[in-house]
Order: sequence, then structure tokens, then C-alpha cells
Amino acid sequence: MRALEPEVLDTVWAAIEALLPAHPETHPLGCHRKRIEDRICFEVMLVRLVTGCSFEDAERLCGNKVSDTTVRARRDEWIVAGVFEAIAAEAIAAYDKVVGLDLSEVAVDGSLHKCPAGGEGTGKNPTDRAKLGWKWSVLTDRGGIPISWTAEGANRNDCVLLEATMAGALNAGLVRDIETIWLDRGYDNGVVRRLLAGLGVTDAVIAKCRNRGQGTTALKVPMGLRWPVERTNSWLSNFGQLRRNTDRTIAHRLAQFALAVVFIITAKLIDWRNRWSPGCVPIR
Repeated sequence: MRALEPEVLDTVWAAIEALLPAHPETHPLGCHRKRIEDRICFEVMLVRLVTGCSFEDAERLCGNKVSDTTVRARRDEWIVAGVFEAIAAEAIAAYDKVVGLDLSEVAVDGSLHKCPAGGEGTGKNPTDRAKLGWKWSVLTDRGGIPISWTAEGANRNDCVLLEATMAGALNAGLVRDIETIWLDRGYDNGVVRRLLAGLGVTDAVIAKCRNRGQGTTALKVPMGLRWPVERTNSWLSNFGQLRRNTDRTIAHRLAQFALAVVFIITAKLIDWRNRWSPGCVPIR
């Protein structure tokens, strides 16, 4: 897992550390227990994200340097301060500046995953015997770089999440640069086409369905450039906590998702820097 490589980890931490809110010393006598370092808490969060284990197990894997309760509290502090959103936006902007986002062809797709703990934003997974699950929907550029995303219950249709998925790109001013968007047949309806037209995206390649007898059969439409988003979903699914999420709120899941995106983009940027170096193995 590239996220655990020292170079990738140190690079991401350096960027996150600059965004962390200052913690004021509030004890009147200054004699309270010393605050655990943010770096230690971050490493526990990373181990949990990568492996999918519990906070308690991540605490033990990191040498019991900090309690799981402290890590949870620190994560919530960072969510309130907008750290995860900010670092994801910074990573996307850095990639756009160094390599360049290719918005000539973009794609959107959802991905269903387990969420056994239930909670907010979960639903019965139609592909997993109606067990509780969650779904993320992500917009990627031609190279598969995540641009914006959203999360909901596994029972939500992909087309219902399209507007929220596009919102991040819209707020960042990227939608106007989209030339063609590739979608699967789950988006084949008038609501989606009107939404895209309202956003100024006029070239939408959507796999269509047609009625044949008593059932519905998909037309043989080439996959085209939908494969980059499918590959991105595979990259994201490598993170154990996204593949089988045990958080109970959407905010916590989105924080995990944003952190995974940051690690993916950081690894890509390091590969770009080392692209002429012998032995460099890029993410595929």
C-alpha cells in the first residue's frame, strides 16, 4: 500500500500539519497532562484507513502511544476545522498545477460497499442480499484523478447522486472546462440530461437501455472512457476502511474518503516527479 510508504506519508503529513488548528493552553495552572502529538494520532488514523481495522486495533498496531478515544476526538476536531476537505482540495489543485487535469473527457460512477455498523447514510445494498451498505459517487478526469465526490446509502440510485457529485467541481470552477462526460445506463433519463444541460455540459455519452419483450436489455454500447472512473474506484477500494466502513456518520466517511484521495494523488505526483528515474513503478 503506497499510503504507508515513508515518502508518501511524510509528504501528506507535512501538508496536513500546516492546516491543523492551533490548540490553546487553557489549564489555569498549566499542569495538565501533555497533549498527544498530532502526528501520532494521524498515524493511527492512517493505519485504520488502510487496514480497515477498529480504532482499538489501530492503537495497538501503532504501539499503544495514544488511546483510541483521543484519536476519535482529534479526528472530530479536524473535521470541524475543515482539515480533510482542505487537504483534498489542495491535493487536487497541486495535481492540476504540476501535471494538469484533463477535463476533455470525464466520467462519473458509484461504488457500493459494506457498512455493517449502520448509522447515518446507509441503506440496504441491492447487490449484497440487502445488507447495510454505503455508496460513494465520484467524478474523475480522463486520467482517473478524483475531482469531486459524495456519499449516501447503498440503496440510492447513481443518477440521484449526480448533482451532489458534480457540486464540488462546480464550486471549484472546473465544470465549465468539461467537454464530454461518460456515464453508464443508470444515468439514462431526462432528469440527468436536464441537469447536465443546466451545468453547461452538452456532450454526454450515456449508455442506453431498450425494452425487449418483458425485460430490459442494455444496448451494446462501447465502454468508451468510463474505464478511468472504474479504475479509480478500484484504487479507493484498496483502502480497507472504505471497502468495509464502520463509521456511523456521513461526515466521518467523507473524511476517510478525502484522506484516501489525498494519498492517491500524492503517490501520483511522486511518480510524476520520478518519471525518468529507473525503477519507478507508477500507480496503474
